[in-house]
Amino acid sequence: MKRKSLKLTIIMVIMFIVSCDDPVTIVTNYVHPDGSVTRKIVMKNVANNFEVSVLKVPFDSTWTITDSLEINAEGDTTWVKRAEKLFRNTDEINLAYMADTGANKDISRHTKFEKRFRWFNTEYRFSEVVDKKISEGYPIRDFLNSEELQFFYSPAEIQETQKNGSDSLKFKALADSIDQGVLNWTAKNLVSVWIAKFSKSTEGIEGSKPLVASLKSREDELANLIIKNEDKFDSLWANGFILKEYLGDSNYQKFKSEADSATENASDLIFVNFKEYSVRIVMPGKLTETNGFIDSSKVLLWPVKSDYFFTENYEMWAESKIRNTWAWIVSGLFLLFVLSGVIIKITKKAD
Repeated sequence: MKRKSLKLTIIMVIMFIVSCDDPVTIVTNYVHPDGSVTRKIVMKNVANNFEVSVLKVPFDSTWTITDSLEINAEGDTTWVKRAEKLFRNTDEINLAYMADTGANKDISRHTKFEKRFRWFNTEYRFSEVVDKKISEGYPIRDFLNSEELQFFYSPAEIQETQKNGSDSLKFKALADSIDQGVLNWTAKNLVSVWIAKFSKSTEGIEGSKPLVASLKSREDELANLIIKNEDKFDSLWANGFILKEYLGDSNYQKFKSEADSATENASDLIFVNFKEYSVRIVMPGKLTETNGFIDSSKVLLWPVKSDYFFTENYEMWAESKIRNTWAWIVSGLFLLFVLSGVIIKITKKAD
């Protein structure tokens, strides 16, 4: 069986690999009070390459599409493709995601819209969700503190501004700490998924249950071993030294085939072939709450990266409200009517 390098798998997961043919993509959701959504996609590329295989967000011929060419002061050219479409509801957006044949077709994504009438106000909630890739892993919050998580999820432009600002040393140290935390997180998830796959492949075989339980109890130990021996880990694993230590020599011989199969399956599942992009949301009325960031144009922004939906659903959400003027008027008239009645009643009693 062809073995996939565990070290290479980790590197591929934690590194952001950008192809020069990948268009920089921003999708903006303009949410309307009736639940309809106008979606606008802007893609910029150094080459005139917008083939389906590089598209990060789906669109088709039913969209209004325009192409242009921009030239900056240095004479560099940028090809720009814009696509726009009004969706009657989020169900239509979700159908488009389900039919996606682009670069991110293997990633499950959907949108949600909620509208709540509260008499004096009408409240709205819109979210775009990327479903988690693996179910056997651990959340990133187990490896990063609150300050690190804030920086981890922030857009690249904010990170660069902070690393180059007056507190540059602080944020560079923070970035280094996050890199180590992400490495530890990735290694432990790889081990966790491997054990889950090994457990499934050995299900029903005599002696497998206590062995799996033993492996689970030594999860941290094996994850640390991956990190500490990254230069020689693959050879140690391939030669059976590590598995013999963790399984025992007799169990290694008995379950070697299942262990190899679990390694391949875990590596395939952990590596996410995903093309990054950004999402923006413009809500109706007054924004009340969100987990997004404000971009340079004062619009809510979220980066979408594979790390974000590795072990947890990544939900980009915003809430807003619109004041129901008619409700205030009706309530005021009703209050005035009641007060008038009380005054008339008191006046009659006084007479």
